[in-house]
Parts: sequence; structure tokens; C-alpha cells
Amino acid sequence: MHISTQGLVLREVNYKESDKLLTVLTAEGGKRTVKARGCRRKGSPLAAAAQLLVYSDMTLFEYRDYFTLNEAESLQQFWRVRSDLERLSLASYFAEVMEAVAVEGRPDPPALSLILNSLYALDRLNKPPALVKAAFELRLLCVAGYEPLLDACALCGKEAPAQPRLDLGEGVLCCAACGEGEGASRPLDAVSLAAMRHVVYGDPKRLFSFSMNGESMALMARACEDFLLTQLDRGFRTLDFYKQLDMG
Repeated sequence: MHISTQGLVLREVNYKESDKLLTVLTAEGGKRTVKARGCRRKGSPLAAAAQLLVYSDMTLFEYRDYFTLNEAESLQQFWRVRSDLERLSLASYFAEVMEAVAVEGRPDPPALSLILNSLYALDRLNKPPALVKAAFELRLLCVAGYEPLLDACALCGKEAPAQPRLDLGEGVLCCAACGEGEGASRPLDAVSLAAMRHVVYGDPKRLFSFSMNGESMALMARACEDFLLTQLDRGFRTLDFYKQLDMG
């Protein structure tokens, strides 16, 4: 059976002499493992589409739950991301996290829209990478079912808590007056909390329509990264590489 779809390559692995095994996030079928035969041969019509972080029109052939890439035409290659090592390493982290969260064969249009919009933000919007990273991490957790409760302190109900903190394990907000609780938490301020509420409760189409810098950005960045790592209970090789670049 032939399937026409659009998909973003989340991972590529060389296979045999001239093939690749691709992990593709598709519009209709969610995450798929797809064999791209002969794509590493010179002049292959599949070569452009069978690369990490390329979004393409695809024709897949399905046989007994195995998928083969028959035809493909790249729609977006995010050239600015590819030409900058910091942006490329961050985009690779987005792909690795998405691959970990996405479920094989389960359609998830919000997840595909999120990663495409995040790549576009890195490629075209001139937003600070730290802002795009934090917004992607927090919004992805919402899409995947780990949405934090940020509307008020979980204990006293104050909507504007003094010295707010995010409980990483419980995914709730707490204020200084109520204590930090027993689990690990990360401090926020009024600006970073407002930005995180925008990401969680706002229109996904306007995900990156805010600006931040300085200490507030640093607080949000640390809270979102640590919340994701805590909720998914794992690390990411691409994140380690990105942070090494950032420190350098």
C-alpha cells in the first residue's frame, strides 16, 4: 500500500552499503521507521529528503508494518540552522527529544507543528536560542501529557506568589511562604513565570511571541530543562553536546 504524507526526519542511520534507516515524524501516522534504499548513492533522488531535520513530501510503501521511502521532495531544509553549529546542535536536541516522546504509529499533529515551528524560529525569527529551547521543552511536555500547573500556588492558591518555585517532580507551583516541599524545585521570578504561563496556556501559534533576557531568561531556561529531564527521567546526548558548545 502506498501512503502520501509529509514528514520530518528525526534520526538517520546508515544501513548496508547505500541505504539509510530513518526515523520520521509524519503528519498522518506519527513516528515511523522508514528505509530509504539507495539514498547514499550519488545522484539518488531520495538523497536530499533522507537527511536529519529535512521536512518533505513523501510517498511511503507499506508492507507488513514496514515502510520504504519510494519518492520524496524536500519542502524545508532549514539552511540557516544547518550553517550554524550552535543552532544545528540545538535542533538536533529537539529531534532527539521528539523521538523519545513520540509514539510509533500514533498521529500527533500538535507535536509535528511544535517542532516545525521551533525549527522555523531558530531559522528565521532571530529569537535567542535559549528562549526557543525553553519554550520548546515546556510546550512539548504539555503536548506529551506532562503539563505543569502554573496558574497559582498549589498550596495556598495565590495567583501571584512571592518568590515562586517550580516543583520538578510534581509539576506544580509553590511560593516561598508555603515552603519548597520535599522534592527538587527551581526558582522563578514574576517575568519568567509569566513567560511560562504564556507557553503553557497561550495560543500555540504565538508560542514565541515574547521577549526575555538576563536573569529571568536564565531562570526559565534552567526550570524548563530540568523539568523536562525530571519528567522524562533520562538524559540526552545532543543536549550534553549543546551545553558544551554553550560553555565554550
